[in-house]
Amino acid sequence: MNPYDVAVSASPASAALEQQLEEFRSELTGYAYRMLGSPFEAEDAVQETFIRAWRSYDRFEGRSSLRSWLYRIATNVCLDLLASREKRARPMDLGPAREPVEASLNTLPEVTWIQPAPDALVVPDGDPAEVTEARETVRLAFVAALQHLPPRQRAVLILCEVLRWQASEVAELLETTVASVNSALQRARASLEAGELEAASTSPSVEKADEDLLARYVAAFEAYDMDALTSLIREDATQSMPPFDLWLDGRDDIFTWWYGPGIACKGSKVLPAAAANGAPAFGQYKPSESGSGFDPWALQVLEIEDGEIVELTFFLDTETLFPLFGLPPRLEA
Repeated sequence: MNPYDVAVSASPASAALEQQLEEFRSELTGYAYRMLGSPFEAEDAVQETFIRAWRSYDRFEGRSSLRSWLYRIATNVCLDLLASREKRARPMDLGPAREPVEASLNTLPEVTWIQPAPDALVVPDGDPAEVTEARETVRLAFVAALQHLPPRQRAVLILCEVLRWQASEVAELLETTVASVNSALQRARASLEAGELEAASTSPSVEKADEDLLARYVAAFEAYDMDALTSLIREDATQSMPPFDLWLDGRDDIFTWWYGPGIACKGSKVLPAAAANGAPAFGQYKPSESGSGFDPWALQVLEIEDGEIVELTFFLDTETLFPLFGLPPRLEA
């Protein structure tokens, strides 16, 4: 039992406070995920936020709303975490695409990778338009772009652009001036524009993804039918496979990889998973080397644009990600 659970079990008043705090868990987790790039770190950050809130609640005098007070605590927790580690990244953040050969495979132990998050963990329920916007601002490309910003700029941009806080509210939260907030926001916007990315430019949310396209993708991938896949994957699509820093640029290179070093994926089974970062996600299971059943291989996250797959990310850390996305540890024959 963690310290927060111990604390809130102490009295009815504590239980009432716990109920109040829990109402903000989902939106705070989404905020922390955008700040940190990891669903696991985001959950830890929110738990630490609640511990700090419970311990200092007797000093909370209601000068601000409970929500803004919790965001202040969560921001400080995230800034503390970011001060002690390197920024998270995607393979395409680190260098150019490489040849689709096994010699291009490389892991960088000093790099901490962006991790996918289930929509249900980081997107609060609410008005459908707000839910759609929230999903667009947890897209992998957008979260990765945020990691390039200095931590305080990152917080300002998320609070102002994503959560629609007023500059005066953000200034109070960060204990700074409105002029300082506006300056940080301007620099953050310029950085994103330099990378040709903003929240509004991300792909449509998962509800708009073509269900028939996804069904045809699953069937074609399981059949390893490159002709069928050619009609589904855009010519300039990209693929990456964290924790390897290799990424592939173009459908031809992707297929060269799939029929070369990645040929062990032939015969895989693919299961739908919870939506990840506003995009369709699938659990991929390769034929087991034991000769029986299928072993977990990757969480596939697909970006779709104008009826075609434009990006495939194969997250290989199945030991931690499959439980998070509700996927079974293996499939029987």
